[in-house]
Amino acid sequence: MSKRRKLTDLILKVLIWLFSLITVGFLAGMVIYIVSRGISGISWEFITGNYNLYKGETGILPMIVGTLLLIFTTIIIAVPVGVFAAIYLTEYAKQGLFVKIIRFGTESLAGIPSIIYGLFGYIFFKNTLNLGFSVMSGALTLSIMVLPIIVRTTEEALLSVDPGYREGSLALGATRLQTIFKVVLPSAMPGILTAVILSMGRVIGETAAVIYTVGSVARIPAFDKLLTSSVRTLSVHLYMVALEEADFVSAFATGTILMIIIAALNFAANRLTRRFINGRTKGLGPTI
Repeated sequence: MSKRRKLTDLILKVLIWLFSLITVGFLAGMVIYIVSRGISGISWEFITGNYNLYKGETGILPMIVGTLLLIFTTIIIAVPVGVFAAIYLTEYAKQGLFVKIIRFGTESLAGIPSIIYGLFGYIFFKNTLNLGFSVMSGALTLSIMVLPIIVRTTEEALLSVDPGYREGSLALGATRLQTIFKVVLPSAMPGILTAVILSMGRVIGETAAVIYTVGSVARIPAFDKLLTSSVRTLSVHLYMVALEEADFVSAFATGTILMIIIAALNFAANRLTRRFINGRTKGLGPTI
């Protein structure tokens, strides 16, 4: 290897490490800044209490419940639609104008500002379908928002599956549908779970679309009205507390809890992904 090539490799390595450290530094600085200012406001009463500004109650339990309810409802709606769309695009559709239009539409959805999704959800789901300010209105709106993430990530996961798996399955007499569900999807599951993780992060951090569709009622909905009631998510609560009430201690404390929930959900999803990969490895790959 020439000296010039060694020097080039060294410079690239230094740049990679430098920018990586800068990125990690920004992340660590943001986390430390928020946690250091919010940790003093966190207590058991803060986490498990109700919120009522007029009674001096500042608990965030209704917001935690509302956030988790919105996340799981959105994922239940969006994941099947996104995964089946990706299956169609990769396994069934002939690569032509129609598929190009679908991919263009999917990529266009990814670039639309969230406030536009909020206005659409407000007009269509809340008013036209008469769903009102509810978890269902918000979940349907957010499902459209996260579809590009799920479809594109699942497509890449399906395309990365070894073609030999498909050929071997078909050679053994399995149908295309059996091959997809028993061979291809299990092999692509880590990538699909990655799409779910990214979607959860998008839902948790969304504010504009949530205010227009879910509303901001700070109470736990009744069990028989979980999907038809208005709730307040943690991100919306953080916004309202910081800007409308100027209670920055509660805002930073809410932000800290929000980051903990995001970290916990990501950790659980990553553990599930690793367990799935280890299980497939021990089982020597997909089975028919």
